[in-house]
Amino acid sequence: MKRRAFLAGSAALSAATAAGAQTAPGIQANWSSLAEAYSVPEWFRDAKFGIWGHWGPQCQPEAGDWYGRQMYQQGNRFYDHHRSTYGHPADTGFLDIIGAWTGEAWDPGALVRRYKAAGARYIVGMACHHDNLDLFDSPHPWNSTRVGPRRDIVGGWEKAIRGEGLRFGVSNHASHAWHWWQTAYGYDPEGPRAGQRYDAARLTKAGGRGTWWDGLDPQALYTGAVMAPPDGFSSIAQMEAWTAATSGRWMEFAPAANPGFVTSWLARQKTLIERYNPDLVYFDDYGLPFGSVGLEALAHYYNHSVRRTGRTDVVLTAKVLSAFQRQAMVEDIERGFSDRLRDEPWQTCTCIGDWHYNRARYLEKSYVPAIQVLQRLADVVSKNGNLLLSIPLRGDGTIDSEEERIVDQIGAWLRVNGSAIYDTRPWRIYGEGPTDLSGGMHNEDQAAKLGAHDVRFTTAGGALNVILLGWPDGPVTIAALGTRAAGRIERATLLGGGEVAMRRSASGLMLTLPPRPAGGSLPVVRLEGSGLA
Repeated sequence: MKRRAFLAGSAALSAATAAGAQTAPGIQANWSSLAEAYSVPEWFRDAKFGIWGHWGPQCQPEAGDWYGRQMYQQGNRFYDHHRSTYGHPADTGFLDIIGAWTGEAWDPGALVRRYKAAGARYIVGMACHHDNLDLFDSPHPWNSTRVGPRRDIVGGWEKAIRGEGLRFGVSNHASHAWHWWQTAYGYDPEGPRAGQRYDAARLTKAGGRGTWWDGLDPQALYTGAVMAPPDGFSSIAQMEAWTAATSGRWMEFAPAANPGFVTSWLARQKTLIERYNPDLVYFDDYGLPFGSVGLEALAHYYNHSVRRTGRTDVVLTAKVLSAFQRQAMVEDIERGFSDRLRDEPWQTCTCIGDWHYNRARYLEKSYVPAIQVLQRLADVVSKNGNLLLSIPLRGDGTIDSEEERIVDQIGAWLRVNGSAIYDTRPWRIYGEGPTDLSGGMHNEDQAAKLGAHDVRFTTAGGALNVILLGWPDGPVTIAALGTRAAGRIERATLLGGGEVAMRRSASGLMLTLPPRPAGGSLPVVRLEGSGLA
């Protein structure tokens, strides 16, 4: 970064920090103070399973992830979909998608009741994605109370979730909007409209007079052209290479050319905390965004919790944390596994489809099946983690029949076997089996390989739970539970069934389960005795 840009970015951070520092008594905005004040709350460690309503205007086209950015990239399937469905992005842009999104069938109460029946102990609603539309009553002018559904989406989630006695969370992805939206200032490098800039480059506040967005400045939505492609590209390959090297990077620093964006982000984040009091905040960031401003946001959240409850009884998750950062917040692994039992509680977030609703998943029946979700849940919990599962919502605010079926199947298993998940803690080792998860931190295909000879352990109330990740066709021997292992095993019981025949030897504990019943997936055997936990 050039010196002038560095100084401008530093000024942006300083201004934003000065604006917020007056409201940070007690816990200070530095890692030492944050780590000293924080411990992961027991409610989060006990909850284990959450469901995520990752819903916003990018679900309206029902075409999948990152529609807003990719609809402005010629040669991309999202661009092709947009042109065939809505028109050329120079004429009809994402702003118009927001105008078409009404969420007319969204019933948060019904969704939350279904998710609670599926076993979710916390539910997360999206507060703002990279598209920069706040889904709450926000100081940012582009928010869902003024445009789109003209409803307080976060407020609706909060009321429904708290009404069912569950923990309430929000996700904030807005810190990346400033570079994510730069494609909207680009142009087609090829074809009959080559060189004509897309809608973000031409729209002004004055141009909205008399429209549904009258009084709003489109530049406040699209964030301004700070990394817009320069003129002169004549091929898609040139444009793709330039975009990948600039706005396509995952950046956590402040935009030097737009210092107001950082100040606005902090104000919006503080409003989200003070107005809705979430139990959990999910940051879609590697660490915290914007240096000291991110620290200020975290300190503000913890101080707000202390003022309300007397303690830091909340969770903020972010990704790719250092060992020291994991003392001050919770690490989230997106769509990933851990290859080890972790000392600190953690979370993995994943989805049964695309993050934003993709109708093709329903038509092709290509959602992740319930058994793979449950295998992942067992694996994550055995390693001291939680699973946050996204169930994509359609543009109208409903879930489809395939999603309903999967959600209900998850709930059916947890109603029988939930005592091996909720309120548990890891055992001495997470499990054993032939499936190699080492290096599988971000490999979705790993779960499909797990089977009856892969086992995971959890403990509660002095008992040891053995979760088999598939129903065995014959006896299963667990080497870790042989006679050389500490503890005496007096009884083995199949949850939802009866006593299980067992034989213990130096080579392991052999369990003989009954035949797989109709609908059976992951059997759980509870071992009771002494010295097992």
